[in-house]
Amino acid sequence: MQYLSALRSTKRFALGSTGIWGSARRMFSTAEAAFKKIRNIGISAHIDSGKTTFTERLLFYSGRIGDIHEVKGSDNVGATMDFMELEREKGITIQSAATHIKWKENFINVIDTPGHVDFTIEVERALRVLDGAVLIICGASGVQPQTLTVDKQMKRYEVPRVIFVNKLDRMGANPWAAIDGARSRLSLNCAAVQIPIGLEGNLKGIVDLITMKAYYNEGPKGETLREDVVPDNLKAEAETRRQELIDILANVDPAIEDAYLSEKPVDEALLKAAIRRQTIARKFIPVFMGSAYKNKGVQLAMDGICEYLPAPDEKENHAHDMTTNAKIKLEINSKKPFVGFAFKLEENRFGQLTYIRVYQGKLKKGDYVYNATVKKRMKVSRMVKMHANTMEDISEVEAGDIFALFGVECATGDTFAEGDMNTLVSLTPIFVPDPVMSLSIRPTKNEFGAKFQKALNKFRREDPTFHVNVDPESEEIIISGMGELHLQIYAERMRREFGIDVTLGQPSVNYREVINQRADFDYLHKKQSGGAGQYARVAGYLEPIDTETVEFSNTFENKIVGTAIPNEFIPAIEKAFYETVKKGPLTGYPVVNCRYVLCDGSTHVVDSSSTAFAIATKYSFTQGFRSAAPGLLEPLMIVEVTVPQTAYTSVMGGISKRRGLITNTEGRGDMFIITATVPLSMMFGYATELRGLTAGQGEYSMEYLSHQAVPPGDLPGIIERYQKKLRAKKSSDN
Repeated sequence: MQYLSALRSTKRFALGSTGIWGSARRMFSTAEAAFKKIRNIGISAHIDSGKTTFTERLLFYSGRIGDIHEVKGSDNVGATMDFMELEREKGITIQSAATHIKWKENFINVIDTPGHVDFTIEVERALRVLDGAVLIICGASGVQPQTLTVDKQMKRYEVPRVIFVNKLDRMGANPWAAIDGARSRLSLNCAAVQIPIGLEGNLKGIVDLITMKAYYNEGPKGETLREDVVPDNLKAEAETRRQELIDILANVDPAIEDAYLSEKPVDEALLKAAIRRQTIARKFIPVFMGSAYKNKGVQLAMDGICEYLPAPDEKENHAHDMTTNAKIKLEINSKKPFVGFAFKLEENRFGQLTYIRVYQGKLKKGDYVYNATVKKRMKVSRMVKMHANTMEDISEVEAGDIFALFGVECATGDTFAEGDMNTLVSLTPIFVPDPVMSLSIRPTKNEFGAKFQKALNKFRREDPTFHVNVDPESEEIIISGMGELHLQIYAERMRREFGIDVTLGQPSVNYREVINQRADFDYLHKKQSGGAGQYARVAGYLEPIDTETVEFSNTFENKIVGTAIPNEFIPAIEKAFYETVKKGPLTGYPVVNCRYVLCDGSTHVVDSSSTAFAIATKYSFTQGFRSAAPGLLEPLMIVEVTVPQTAYTSVMGGISKRRGLITNTEGRGDMFIITATVPLSMMFGYATELRGLTAGQGEYSMEYLSHQAVPPGDLPGIIERYQKKLRAKKSSDN
């Protein structure tokens, strides 16, 4: 038996202008050689799957930190990457955090992302700039709702990944069920590259199917990795699983297919090369296993990250030339003009901190950069590498790397280019989902007004899914976001970071108004009050838009033949239509999926004007809308509830009472997992109900699915609440 060191460094990384990244530059003769050893990865999963615990082990085994601390730990320290006080109190990740480590000969930028659906923008912006990812799946719970969301995000940005099946020490752990779930529910072509030695309380180690060796973590924190032969009782299973791995790879990799068909043995080098090729090509995903909490299997997963995920130059990235709109391939080449992308903003005591991924060229402290989005040139005064909330000053950064800088004004999604302004390019923006919930908010004391506005502005800059508006009728400030927890967290941050106590109103769901059939309109606006009057007639029809390709949209079409309405008035009509649909006639929520078709009209030689046609358009829309079978759409959520068997029936009944539709039930040990679709409006207060039904043992998670029609029986009540609100407003004004 051979004892292998886990390659932990006992030397702490020095803060300052070089750190491990300065060492990296000295290790290689050129920067071009250095970037081959860089990996930019994100850790993503469903909430409570062990992302932050896994990241803590990456930091410890690489020597980045000197001790392991747990999420919501009893030592009052908490995990390194969950540095916010709120994160440590609640035991969840609220915002993504970046760090960097050295593992063997590789340098890894790591972003730990939240698992809760309310903070999905943090995952979205991380995956937008990363070259690879680790998708963590709970070995006991398998594929869960947020796993589906993360999978969609990884596919949206074409991010190669490896899977780590975590928590194999938990009761009911079954890595093969997790892999089957990844294949069936996520449509992933994946296979195990390891098998566990024991499960649940008997988890002892891991068998590597590529090397056909067994590995055991030893030492107080699993820091020593011991290599051994495969246990006799697992040899047959290991051979079977290895053959399954080869069979699956043979379907996508020509080299493995040739060896398979010619019945030649597939050695370690051939297998590793094939896994790397097809992982980078996103045709295959290797599955690693272990338990981060029990310090088992993490170092082998770190090896897999370096061996199978791409270097920066192995993932294609493109920009658009802002002059010609041509698509340009960006090169990981420090001699090319600088191109970077701002993917995350933070404000701290030093000012705005902007996280940037470098796609091309290099940047030095004191250089100028050009913000191609807002067309502004600015000087780089301070550059840093981040380790959670700790900054390490650097003097330069090169293609393929991730860093942060101070002293530049920008927004999330801005593109930075060479300061000479000769490289005018833009990068694809981050996908930002629409908010699904709103609350009214106000400070408890008028004296908090200035700080309150400062807090709102800060949060709005940091988080593109956090919206702030003023209700024109009630004059209340309305905050909108991705869920109840999302908005409550910001209210709590106001209290802690700004010393402001706030009052929150009742949650309101972001409905959307729609039409369900075609309806004609013919409206004449005529007004005479001395002097020049107002005259405008518009005629046409409204019709619903097919939503198979785009969920929410509105379109204006001008089908007027001749000069019934002169061209000079058409822009005013179009603008008025788009302004009108922002607030629907039924409930004040936006109108979506509506096409306004202008077919005819008439004018007056003196009294017609753009203003008159804008007014006519507004009233013509209302006229047509009332006759077009109007309705409402409401947010529909995928809800997954985990309950003990004893509470299964009562929980099922509770979901049905909330207009939920059960889509799947699954038994895992003595627990049941219920999957359902439930309107968001019916989920308020569900946490309290579930605790009561399950004696505190139940838990649930939910994610946005789509907007679907409100049942006809519920529509009058929603409209009446809106009308009551209007009447109350008018009464207070009088």
